[in-house]
Amino acid sequence: MVLLLVMCVAQSAAVGQSGRKKYEPPKVETPADYRSAGAPRDAQTLADAKWFEVFRDEKLQELIREALAHNYDLREAVARIDAARASLGITRSEQFPTVGGGADVNAQRRSRDGAFTVPQPVEQHRTFGSVLTSLFTFALDLRGRLKKQTAAARADLLASEEARRVVTTTIVGDVAASYFNLRELDFELEIAQLTLLSRRESLRIIKLRQERGVSNLLEVRQAEELVYNATEIIPAVEQAIEQQENFISLLTGKSPQAVPRGDELTKQQLPPEVPAGLPSDLLARRPDIRSAEAEMAAADARIEVARKAFFPRISLTGFTGFESAQLSSLFNPSRAVWGFLPEVTQPIFTGGRLKSNVRFTQAQREFLLVNYERTIQNAFREVSDSLVAYRKAKEVRAQRELLVNTLRDRARLSYLRYNGGVSNLLEALDADRELFDAELSLAQVRRDELLTVVGLYKALGGGWQQ
Repeated sequence: MVLLLVMCVAQSAAVGQSGRKKYEPPKVETPADYRSAGAPRDAQTLADAKWFEVFRDEKLQELIREALAHNYDLREAVARIDAARASLGITRSEQFPTVGGGADVNAQRRSRDGAFTVPQPVEQHRTFGSVLTSLFTFALDLRGRLKKQTAAARADLLASEEARRVVTTTIVGDVAASYFNLRELDFELEIAQLTLLSRRESLRIIKLRQERGVSNLLEVRQAEELVYNATEIIPAVEQAIEQQENFISLLTGKSPQAVPRGDELTKQQLPPEVPAGLPSDLLARRPDIRSAEAEMAAADARIEVARKAFFPRISLTGFTGFESAQLSSLFNPSRAVWGFLPEVTQPIFTGGRLKSNVRFTQAQREFLLVNYERTIQNAFREVSDSLVAYRKAKEVRAQRELLVNTLRDRARLSYLRYNGGVSNLLEALDADRELFDAELSLAQVRRDELLTVVGLYKALGGGWQQ
């Protein structure tokens, strides 16, 4: 038995030394620059800025802080981290000896007139007891199987921590985007209310002109149509505002309630520049890529664990203590006992279970490799999409502002011509209708420009820094 133990130790140590290798992530080729990023300037990136440096609205910052403290998805991610950390502790504990202790006392009284007669010299009261301490129960990890299990658990913990950062980035982006949507709806409501006041005043003037015989009933009905259209939009916008507030309340972990407002939509501050940085830095910055890489490391470690299951397992067990038939003499030196038990187990026939387990872990690794590569390519696509969206949104916003200014001047001139009797009311009403639609569209374009900054910030992996 001892000879077999020595041979297994020597064989396992020799193979273990030759089989160790350091984990290296898969090689991934990165482009020299993002598409739509223009000429590369330096390694600076928008993602290096903290979220409160990107989003300057104080009320928005308060909402983000509340969400980071109370959001349900983030609390769930933190719970997963705690579970992964506990699992790592359980796995790592298997590398250390287990020490325990136990004691028992058994007292009994025998009857002299029972079925089994107790001889006269024997006492009727007997006490049997023992106090044993398990010195150790230790599995020798000569091939590093337990270390690989610990490495896999540690990689799972890292993946959970990166997953929390993914959730953090998503929460920051979702709260910012929802807040900008809310401010855009507020702006739409303001435009609709101002337009309604203007159209009611125009309707009043047209009715006065009809009473004086200058206008007719058709023009009154046309003016009433514009008033009703503006009135109809207001309840729909108010509904959207309240629903948006409810969604923001959910993101911040609160019951549906009103949301405090900060800067107006047109006064929201954007970063002076939104540099994308270098694509190679994206691999180390985006938490979803880092989480996928950690999952790959865990898979590689589990493949090694499955392979090492073919080799012998060696465990050592020892104990010491005292035992006696009398409690009073339990701790006498002559009552001491001890034991030592080495054990070697070697799988001989498992019906292909061990080989199938190796193939299963290898297949899982291939699956995670595909997910890793897909995550990287998706990250490049998101950054490129966000860059082109940001650039084009600025162009559209500039042209839409010019259009609104032109339509505003056209509506003013049309009403002057109508009041002067040069043109009919239809021309002025058409100009008013087009101006109203253009102003609502401009509000949406301004919101879209803010949302492109949010999207780019998330795509670059920003927002999770403390």
